Amino acid sequence: MLRKWSILAFVAYLILGLVIYYYLFIFADSTVPDIYKGTSADPTTFMNAKELMLSEEYSKIRNLLYFLSTPYEWLIYFFILIFGVSRAFEKWANQTSRFRIIQNAVYLFWLSMLSFALVFPIQYVSYDLSKTYQISTQTFPQWMKDEMIDFWVNYGTMLIIVTVLYAMMRKFPKKWWLAAWGLFVPFTIFMMYIQPIWIDPLYNDFYPLKDKELEAKILHLAEQANIPAEHVYEVNMSEKTNALNAYVTGVGNHSRIVLWDTTLERLSDDEILFVMAHEMGHYVEKHIYFGVAGYLLLSLFGFWLISKWLNRTIEKYGKEFKVTKSSQISSLPLFLLMVSILLFISSPITNGVSRYQETRADDYAMEITRDKEAAIQTFQKLTKAGLSQVNPPFLVKIFRYEHPTMLERLNMVETYPLKKVDPSKKEQPSS
Repeated sequence: MLRKWSILAFVAYLILGLVIYYYLFIFADSTVPDIYKGTSADPTTFMNAKELMLSEEYSKIRNLLYFLSTPYEWLIYFFILIFGVSRAFEKWANQTSRFRIIQNAVYLFWLSMLSFALVFPIQYVSYDLSKTYQISTQTFPQWMKDEMIDFWVNYGTMLIIVTVLYAMMRKFPKKWWLAAWGLFVPFTIFMMYIQPIWIDPLYNDFYPLKDKELEAKILHLAEQANIPAEHVYEVNMSEKTNALNAYVTGVGNHSRIVLWDTTLERLSDDEILFVMAHEMGHYVEKHIYFGVAGYLLLSLFGFWLISKWLNRTIEKYGKEFKVTKSSQISSLPLFLLMVSILLFISSPITNGVSRYQETRADDYAMEITRDKEAAIQTFQKLTKAGLSQVNPPFLVKIFRYEHPTMLERLNMVETYPLKKVDPSKKEQPSS
């Protein structure tokens, strides 16, 4: 039975890989429709032949890696279960100590190490790809440093989650999903507070924006958006990437306005103000709160569904998986497998909501800056810096894109009907 299952799973993965390759490299059409030819959304108007070729190559390979890496993760969890690896890790953990927290820590360490080792080849290929196409500027030691930080941050976070989750499973066998979700809510909000202050600085150096004249302009926009920020921060992302980005993170008094130094170097002040107005649009529209609320509601449904799915799967296939009940720590790979599948299945919905919010933020930026030229130049430079496809294939868009495509964003800017406003609202602070 185990041999049959493993062969079927491996063959299914190979077939999926061939289908995805055919779709991305042969079937899918990413050319711009004739109606957009010659407009600002036509990549031939702002990218040369070499850039167009590289963007197509890079995007196709990167998308292929994405669609292969997710089911590869499922394959790893499946094999860890059916070959008894998870059960072996549980036995080692139980022999280490009589304290549950230590048993969980030992089990999770071995599971995390094995998963890291098996996923590492795909992670390295992804890094090497971005390095080859000059998106990444990291040396291998720098990249490995970030991978190690990722490992330990994820390990520490998972240890807390797993310990609480399995404690709830033992204490509330039938309603553990509700109890776990009840604790998941404050934990999520807590992480939102500590992310910009404690976790982000582990990866990069943040420091106040050096250009004080630009900072004054950005803070003027922030004041209009009622964002409680006294400083604008820049971060030294040029050590890692040639891509451009900026964001507003955190909530309440922990809000931070952050600009990548690559953005400061390659965009004009007007273009930077458009980017910042877009990010502030998320704050004004309260997208972070709607996003968290939606995420928590979705997680409630997810916890409930997994509880039913997990119990039925163990009842039917527990012998093959070497798991007798869901409250065993050795059921964790099955739990993670189900979470990953549900996240993948729901991604078209969550990405669709995200694209709507990004469109609203673009609208806000257009209204607050009223600068079509800066908006167009910004989107075109973002496309070139990231070697992005202007018009990605449909499946790539719905499964991968949290933002509208550049075709949609550039077309929106060109056709945006700017309303007349009171001139006093365009007042800028004196430097």
